[in-house]
Amino acid sequence: MNGTDLLAERFEEHRGHLRAVAYRMLGSLAEAEDAVQEAWLRLGRSDADEIRNLGGWLTTVVGRVCLDLLRSRTARREQPMDETFVPDPLIRPLSEVDPEKEVLEADSVGLALLVVLETLEPAERLAFVLHDMFAVPFDGIAAIVERTPAATRQLASRARRRVQGATPAADPDLGRQRQVVDAWLAASRGGDFEALLALLHPDVELRADAGALVRGAAASKFVRGARTVAEQAALFARLAVHSHPVLVNGTVGVVTAPEGKPVSVMAFTVVDGLVTGVYILADPKRLARLDLPAGEA
Repeated sequence: MNGTDLLAERFEEHRGHLRAVAYRMLGSLAEAEDAVQEAWLRLGRSDADEIRNLGGWLTTVVGRVCLDLLRSRTARREQPMDETFVPDPLIRPLSEVDPEKEVLEADSVGLALLVVLETLEPAERLAFVLHDMFAVPFDGIAAIVERTPAATRQLASRARRRVQGATPAADPDLGRQRQVVDAWLAASRGGDFEALLALLHPDVELRADAGALVRGAAASKFVRGARTVAEQAALFARLAVHSHPVLVNGTVGVVTAPEGKPVSVMAFTVVDGLVTGVYILADPKRLARLDLPAGEA
């Protein structure tokens, strides 16, 4: 095995961690992969023998790449983040449930949290993700954002307050989540509007991201309130027969796939037995890029 092969082997040991960092930073699976690939390219142009802590070095590189991407996004936006935006979901079959792992994963990468992270300034998001999710010291983060450690600590603190204020303490129990999702599907399939209504918190929010090209009833939308959300769900009740539960970012969600072709992925936030948030990705282009588990479509 030559030097390049050894370096590639060492890099692969960190790939999963780097992908996790980039996904939490960007909310995009494709961009996360690009950021990881860029880290590999930069490693190839560096003197690897001089890198004492390869994992830390690679995390710093990925952090810088993601920060540049976030700043580029911010510069392109003429308005604040669209309320209909839904990040790329991570989908797995329910058969792969590991209760302890799912609780940790749901806490760290739930779609509700990723939506809130999209509202943060790029440097705030970087500081929060690296410190609060991956325990990177503020000294290391400060070098990326080009601020003092004290200022970097303040960035993370501001981000933490916004995250805690905007993300409810969802029920971590997958069994209770499954009961609510099964009840949602049963009510949808049966056309039972009142049963749907009974599952929803009065201030429930629904965020549907269908992309820029879809029009009509299926277009992107953000709505609030139990009756309004139930009415939106009722519009698509005919598709419920093609829906089945899956894990979406570590919590119980739904994939709808008539004739095996996915038309939407839905995630829920469940608090005290009621749905407080619904997140739907129905953008055909982004759905086509999703890696659905075998047999789930």
